[in-house]
Amino acid sequence: MSNVPDKLKYAKSHEWVRVEGDTATVGITDHAQHELTDVVFVELPKAGRSVGAGEACAVVESVKTASDIYSPVSGVVTELNPGVVSNPALANTDPYGAGWFYKIKLTNPAETSSLLTAAQYKSQIGG
Repeated sequence: MSNVPDKLKYAKSHEWVRVEGDTATVGITDHAQHELTDVVFVELPKAGRSVGAGEACAVVESVKTASDIYSPVSGVVTELNPGVVSNPALANTDPYGAGWFYKIKLTNPAETSSLLTAAQYKSQIGG
């Protein structure tokens, strides 16, 4: 069974969001990393890039496939996680901690209310 922390918000496309003030940290869910299997490469968006909610902005490659990662919220990318780029396996071993992808300054904080709660996400993935 996938780990789905209650304190996070979730996108239907399997990204998680941790909101702190006007900044959101984004990564892929435990369920997503299980589906991908061994992550071997992570390409993150450039710092300073503006992204819209639902826009493909990163790529994860696993031994099975390459998958686009979508931004769950709109904003400007402010920080990247160099750790997950140099050690992509962090997306598998610690998806909600050291395996985060990027931080984004929210341009429309109200968008977070349309994201899934942990219970809704668990229901979506059959958890």
